Amino acid sequence: MVNDPMNRHDFGERPHRANGSATGRDSEYTGRYVVLLDPNHQDSGIDELRSSAGIASVERVRDPDEGNVAELLERPDVSVLFEDLAAAVVEVRPEQRHTLVTTAEAEPSILAAEPERTVHALPITAPQQAPTEFFPAFRSDEGVVARHTRAEIAAGQGPAWNEDTWTWGLQAIRANLSHLTGHGVKVAVLDTGVDTDHPDLAGRIEATESFVPGETVEDGNGHGTHCIGTVAGPADPRRGPRYGVAPEARILAAKVLGNSGSGRDGFILAGMAWAVSHGARVISMSLGARVRPGELFPQTYEILARRALERGTVIVAAAGNDSDRPGRVEPVSRPANCPGILAVAALDKAIAPAFFSNGAINDQGGEINIAAPGWQVRSAAPGGGYRHLSGTSMATPHVAGVLALLSGAIPDASATDLVAALKAGAFPLTQPVEDVGAGLLQAP
Repeated sequence: MVNDPMNRHDFGERPHRANGSATGRDSEYTGRYVVLLDPNHQDSGIDELRSSAGIASVERVRDPDEGNVAELLERPDVSVLFEDLAAAVVEVRPEQRHTLVTTAEAEPSILAAEPERTVHALPITAPQQAPTEFFPAFRSDEGVVARHTRAEIAAGQGPAWNEDTWTWGLQAIRANLSHLTGHGVKVAVLDTGVDTDHPDLAGRIEATESFVPGETVEDGNGHGTHCIGTVAGPADPRRGPRYGVAPEARILAAKVLGNSGSGRDGFILAGMAWAVSHGARVISMSLGARVRPGELFPQTYEILARRALERGTVIVAAAGNDSDRPGRVEPVSRPANCPGILAVAALDKAIAPAFFSNGAINDQGGEINIAAPGWQVRSAAPGGGYRHLSGTSMATPHVAGVLALLSGAIPDASATDLVAALKAGAFPLTQPVEDVGAGLLQAP
């Protein structure tokens, strides 16, 4: 299937909020295309693209660790084929784009071809706060807090959170009551990189790689470090309450968004190929691009997500922050709007959908699968400190962490079984499934 909206839609500007949400184009196209091939007939598909659409010289990537992938993706004279994914980022001259589309529709070895988009990190910056130095005053009775919290949630009341020992997010998902640690489970976080020297994270990173041309994996933005901290921050952090869901998970940090917070589909494909090659059980993507009402999910990401599930990898992504509740709810962003990817909504401290959290208003994909804490979430920040951020970006790594806990508990489970267990364990909420999916994420 071919989805080719190039030069047809004017998506306008992203809404600007005083709290610091992103501005810029809703949808940005790079001029390249992402092409999905039949894994058993990749050569036929490439040959057809060469002869009919005049694509540039093709560089084959068999090992994403080769070290020159970012540079290849930046070169205008080559197309890049990730053989393990049977996915290519192709350079096409403007006058050949129509031919590419018609070729993809007619050639059975080409499963999908779509314009490459720019993607963005998805935080909503909470009221500005300096890096936190947190000194606990006393320990609370976590069991009592959790019991009260669940009773208050069931009654539709907002709980009063004591964050001396555990962040409110970990309490809400009951991670403070779980004995599981996610020991040895590999979680790939595709984001803005990581502060490899952060005292809470040093020694906990399995592998790193940057797919952003000209940038190392070091996180000059802060978004990636924050997300990684939520997935796998330590059980006993250097300062303040515990904030990591799966403290013994192993992190694969792929930089697919630059220090500016933006990247391209091709960078994400490279990160996905790298994550799969390293045995990631979970891929967490707190990133996306806005879609408009009625827009279909991207076939390229959906096919890749299904292939990943077959290989035992679950992909989870942020639903997006384009809404302004209660008056306006926007559709789930891409690639979270793919049926094969878990779309995560954000909850505030009252266990209600955060004002910015997108909803399931598009058919054929675009569902919300589960909801997690996404407001004023405390986690690691570059430079060894801590920071509070809000957004569906912050909700997503909570889900990735719980998937690591589940995987550690049932290591032989298929990826589909992990997804089913995650949804079955959610705490039902009174809000519509279009806003919260299966409900509030719960740690096993």
